[in-house]
Amino acid sequence: MPVPIVGVIGGGQLARMMVPQALELGIEIRVLAEAEGSSARLAATEVGDYRDLETVREFARGVDVVTFDHEHVPQEILRALIDDGVAVHPGPHALEFAQDKLAMRRRLTELGAPVPEWAEVRTEAELDAFIAAHGGAAVLKTPRGGYDGHGVRIVRAGSEGADWFGDFDALLVEELVDFRRELAQLVARRPSGEIVAWPLVESVQQNGVCKEVLAPAPSASPRENEVTRAIAEQIASGLDVTGVLAVELFETTDDRVLINELAMRPHNTGHWTMDGARTSQFEQHLRAVLDLPLGDASARDAASVMINILGGPQHEAITDRFAAVMARHPEAKLHTYGKSARPGRKVGHVTVSGGNLDEVAYAARAAAAMFDDEESAE
Repeated sequence: MPVPIVGVIGGGQLARMMVPQALELGIEIRVLAEAEGSSARLAATEVGDYRDLETVREFARGVDVVTFDHEHVPQEILRALIDDGVAVHPGPHALEFAQDKLAMRRRLTELGAPVPEWAEVRTEAELDAFIAAHGGAAVLKTPRGGYDGHGVRIVRAGSEGADWFGDFDALLVEELVDFRRELAQLVARRPSGEIVAWPLVESVQQNGVCKEVLAPAPSASPRENEVTRAIAEQIASGLDVTGVLAVELFETTDDRVLINELAMRPHNTGHWTMDGARTSQFEQHLRAVLDLPLGDASARDAASVMINILGGPQHEAITDRFAAVMARHPEAKLHTYGKSARPGRKVGHVTVSGGNLDEVAYAARAAAAMFDDEESAE
């Protein structure tokens, strides 16, 4: 039986973290990276522009299935690959809803999924009207291109969206949700329809970027776990998602859950699974896109805490601090993304798992703090 070849478009840390899982499964992995020296450079067999059809076509000719490190490949290129007979997972019909927030909100509303009150606005006057009807403040989002807090702002007047109206035909505006905490429910779905869910997790944001993930989500009731899993499974099936799907959620102060964002690929809130789950999100994604039976996604321990290393040491390599961190925190699992340090940039993460959440969280935070310095702690 020939070794299956998975082609990943995008050379970031998500592609990088698929590599060891592919090796363990006996899968060959190839990466189309955007530039030399990418995070996934060990598997970057090609460097080229994912927005150029012929570049992507040439890359796809040598693989059995195409999947993604990010969701930015243009629809016309994805559909051309489908027309060429290439297996693409997730497909363009699903990725459309991760690429365009307005399309996502329309489709989720059609499915009856719980979303914040929202509207499509084209003028400052329309935005003013929505703000006035929703307590004097709202959340404004660009339909495309937003990530890690970019393309999202809280507004209290239509004029605060003036600079964005010139760049997009329409913007997405949503109610400003009163929430207790943010949650994430990850599932994986294979083309034949099998779906497996990981435990619900809590995520903690810092300046619009995920800083911590606590797994499973502390104090989540059996009912909340049941509801969030059902929501993610409904979306995965309703949008025909293949691979990993992350559903980011708000837990509201009146005991509801509302969908915030979707990602159709391995996700930051699932990094804890590399050390804390029986099947990591990266192994599961590879299984799913190849339509192989999915693995057990249950947690290995009572608690896992993942802390993103944001910024990292500014005057030395992150790996220069590994020995000191390992000596002080032998329980910590360290992961680096092969990126240069920059304030606020995700350059790695730390995970600790164990039987007591408070002890695990303390150890994970202490280990991650050893990678900070005065210049990067902002």
